[in-house]
Amino acid sequence: MSDSPAPDAPRGQVQMRGVSDDEAGLRLDRWFLRHFPGLNHSALQKLLRTGQVRVDGKRAEGKDRVESGQQIRVPPGVTLAPPAKAREIPTVADRDAAEMQSLVIHRDDHVIVLNKPPGLAVQGGTGTERHVDGMLDALRFGFEDRPRLVHRLDKDTSGLLLIARTGQAARRLAESFRDRETEKLYWAVVVGVPPRKEGAIDLPLAKRPGARDREMMQVDEEEGQTALTHFRELDRVGKRMALLALWPRTGRTHQLRVHCAAIGCPILGDGKYGGEEALLAAVADARRLHLHARRLSLPHPSGKGELKVEADLPPHFQRTVKAFGLSTVND
Repeated sequence: MSDSPAPDAPRGQVQMRGVSDDEAGLRLDRWFLRHFPGLNHSALQKLLRTGQVRVDGKRAEGKDRVESGQQIRVPPGVTLAPPAKAREIPTVADRDAAEMQSLVIHRDDHVIVLNKPPGLAVQGGTGTERHVDGMLDALRFGFEDRPRLVHRLDKDTSGLLLIARTGQAARRLAESFRDRETEKLYWAVVVGVPPRKEGAIDLPLAKRPGARDREMMQVDEEEGQTALTHFRELDRVGKRMALLALWPRTGRTHQLRVHCAAIGCPILGDGKYGGEEALLAAVADARRLHLHARRLSLPHPSGKGELKVEADLPPHFQRTVKAFGLSTVND
């Protein structure tokens, strides 16, 4: 919806522009960049500081998020962008598209849920050319909007990954994660057993200074950010191995991996934080990370009801559970 004048409106005329549904959740400065690419950042900031740009009649800042249906006052002198060219949808190779679509375990008009396999990166980085973010166009399923990532999993962690289908859904899902309305359950096979059957791991985390891996984390009581994980032992093999249910109450980088290692039971296959101790020679898949995002429960981004999803274990995790007779019926 838009109440803007025609593109040839006089430069001295105030324009009122409506925010469309697919623009909900955009920062105001990015909304301007989309509609008025000729308006540079410093000029926009001056217009905002002087109150010439208003959202529903109120002053605003560039970082503010716009909502569907809001009216944005565009001051005189700001010219409309030329008609947009039809957007070309990037091509995803047939094989990649088929794989991405095979990972879908839930789909509605607002959200798509994938069961991500281990080894597939969520986003690109140095040396990572193939990743979920680069193949999201395969998940349009007839929608004009490109799907959006709203959270991430480590490359070697398997399980549930949420994808928003609209800007409004992306904003609502992000709010659910930020406001801790999302309950996340992970399963992990760990080497050794926890000090007690269930409890909480409350250890602050920070990036390890000087580490070549920029995402290497450590427990840091002085500089670390609060990190809380609840756990329960589901089954064990003597004192050699256990299957744990893990509920991260905060979302720090590598939180579950660092927390498990910190209490003396590193996740099987996690040589990064558990060293050689985490690579049991007796396990066929010992070098594969045994951490799986098993279940998610959160408010549905439509605003109605709840979204509850569960992801089956990947093959290597299933093989280990079966080989050692670990029971999964008590989660």
